[in-house]
Amino acid sequence: MSVDAATVRRIAHLARIAVTEAEVPHLQGELNAMLAFVEQLSEVNVEGVEPMTSVTPMEMKKRADVVDDGGIPDDIVRNAPATEDHFFLVPKVVE
Repeated sequence: MSVDAATVRRIAHLARIAVTEAEVPHLQGELNAMLAFVEQLSEVNVEGVEPMTSVTPMEMKKRADVVDDGGIPDDIVRNAPATEDHFFLVPKVVE
């Protein structure tokens, strides 16, 4: 896959990046180099390779999936400008 000058301009437009006409050939070369590298990576045989979370073997830290109030609901509600029955009061937005 290769990127042409029109595609470079379109990518710059979508990314809201100002690109001069003089910069287009340089960016085209850089984007083509990146795509070539990605294509090169797809040639690597990864069959039987386990996914990793780090380069060193480790277990992900996990916490119990427990629903609680965080232990400080009164402190949180105290910061609200308006409350009622331990809930935040907000102005009506939709009529």
